Amino acid sequence: MIAATTLECVWQGRAMLGEGPVWCPERGAQGELLFVDILGGRLHAFDPASQSARSWSLDEPACWLVPRDDGDGFVAGLRSRLVHLRLGEAGPVIVADWPTPEEPAGNRFNDAKADARGRLWFGSMDDAAERASGSLYRWDGRGVTRVDAGYRVANGPALSPDGRTLYHSDTPNRTIYAFDLDEWGAPGKRREHIRFGDTQGYPDGMTCDAEGGLWVAHWDGGRISRFGPDGRLDETLPVPASRVTSCCFAGPELERLYITTAAVERDGEALAGGLFRVTPGVRGLPAARVAMRLAARTPA
Repeated sequence: MIAATTLECVWQGRAMLGEGPVWCPERGAQGELLFVDILGGRLHAFDPASQSARSWSLDEPACWLVPRDDGDGFVAGLRSRLVHLRLGEAGPVIVADWPTPEEPAGNRFNDAKADARGRLWFGSMDDAAERASGSLYRWDGRGVTRVDAGYRVANGPALSPDGRTLYHSDTPNRTIYAFDLDEWGAPGKRREHIRFGDTQGYPDGMTCDAEGGLWVAHWDGGRISRFGPDGRLDETLPVPASRVTSCCFAGPELERLYITTAAVERDGEALAGGLFRVTPGVRGLPAARVAMRLAARTPA
């Protein structure tokens, strides 16, 4: 068990579907936390120094942003395409499109992470969360490769500290899977790692800490939990919003955990859609960046 501080709501902006938090230490005086509102079509930037947030509307909603390793903005997954996005004082600018895998009608992209070698892992889903038409993709110097399929809602990629295990979930199936990765990023056979019970809600976004613990947001479960590398439950932190969507570590020492939530269909919850923060007693890992030396082999 770990010793966590009291969880606090640091932003009460009521994101309809807050998602994809990413810590950007190079932005602002002390770093900035970026996160998206997929249903609200907005991008938010929370500044811990001033305890305030800036927001921008997007022509096409973003589902995630992953920093580029050349410092030139982000690779972003919009609902229907992959783009190069820059974020300046005036707001986000789409610089160029990247080659995008063809998806079935009614699908959209959903959640992504880079690994330590700069490969990008991202998923897709049926926007109605009914058909198992979603996939898991890897983007590297070989281009975009579909590495797994049959997901209703592909969610929450997370990488173990040694980079040898990829965690990925199918939210409606209440299941978190694990893949063993070789040095080239080729996944082994998918195996069931954690299955949520009926009272736990559904596994959503997740991240690993420096000790290998897996922190998982509980959609319709009102909590965030830490699981050990063996999949056993280690810690549960209640969140005063039932639809908890994702989390990431931030701060000078990556000692703080920020948690996003959703206000969709939760009008009676005062803090639904808010951004929460806790110091969990364990440190996180720096956000990995997309290696553009690999991506450059796939022409824009």
